[in-house]
Amino acid sequence: MIRIAVDAMGGDRGPDEVVAGAVDARSDEVTPVLVGPPELDTQGLELIHAPDVIGMDEKPTDAVRTKPNSSLVVACRAVREGRAEAVVSAGNTGAMLAACLLEIRRLRGVRRPAIAVTIPSPEGASVLLDAGANADARPEDLLQFAQMGAVFAEEILGLRNPEIRLLSIGEEPEKGNQLTLDAHELLAASDLNFTGNTEGRDLLRGGADVVVTDGFTGNVTLKLLEGTIRNLLDAFREEITATARGRLGGLLIRPAARRLRERLDPDTYGGAYLLGLRGLAVIAHGNSSRRAIANAVRLAGRGVANDVTGRLAQRVGDTVLESATSTTPTPT
Repeated sequence: MIRIAVDAMGGDRGPDEVVAGAVDARSDEVTPVLVGPPELDTQGLELIHAPDVIGMDEKPTDAVRTKPNSSLVVACRAVREGRAEAVVSAGNTGAMLAACLLEIRRLRGVRRPAIAVTIPSPEGASVLLDAGANADARPEDLLQFAQMGAVFAEEILGLRNPEIRLLSIGEEPEKGNQLTLDAHELLAASDLNFTGNTEGRDLLRGGADVVVTDGFTGNVTLKLLEGTIRNLLDAFREEITATARGRLGGLLIRPAARRLRERLDPDTYGGAYLLGLRGLAVIAHGNSSRRAIANAVRLAGRGVANDVTGRLAQRVGDTVLESATSTTPTPT
């Protein structure tokens, strides 16, 4: 049985929505464990007491240091202490990152963890990382993001030898800023299935199995995609319901429209892995519904079942060993 610590106090919609999502995710394989104050109505789920709460508007690092008994920090600590195998939170993303680094800690050889987000496309889902953990990054960080993204694609998306591309302003190798140019050189020299650059316009068409970028660019890209998808779907619905003829046509296309919304809705995926830690962490949207929370818990469960952390540790460890070997002088 996989135990998932769920931060009951994280999210914009309040603890009742989080608890409802955790209850929906309960199964023979996954047991959600709520983390929150003693008076929380757990709907029969186990509770780990955590009296404090970190707000969305609090400064992440200061909040984590001054509120060690907050639900978010205690949920992360549960993973470190072995009381849970993964953590899920829809709370303050910056605080979640800080708490994970403090409590769960990085894998040996990982310089910076990355947020890996699933991007839908007609050809099947792909993964974009980093989606916001590191506003600034080095070329070697992007190489490591690609290595972690490849493990994600293999273990969670079921892709063999996933195709890696670098997000840039053009497909030509010479396009991009200095970070992109240097990262392109490193990726091209790696043993990954790197096939060059991709552009933002291709992300929803399946630009690659794994798309790599820095956290600033990735977060801007992700929010632009989510906002565009949401506004287009809402505008489409408004146009259909504006006239009697549109409403009649809407009845005919309703099954297809429902499938489209299901594929593009962020709630379908629930959240994003924070890759590169010694334990598994899933960051859910701040405005997560009970459906999104349930899917985030299931996502965490799949990550544990597929040993994503162990595979990452092995991949990163092998890379560190190869790098050390290549830089060690040959004895004479």
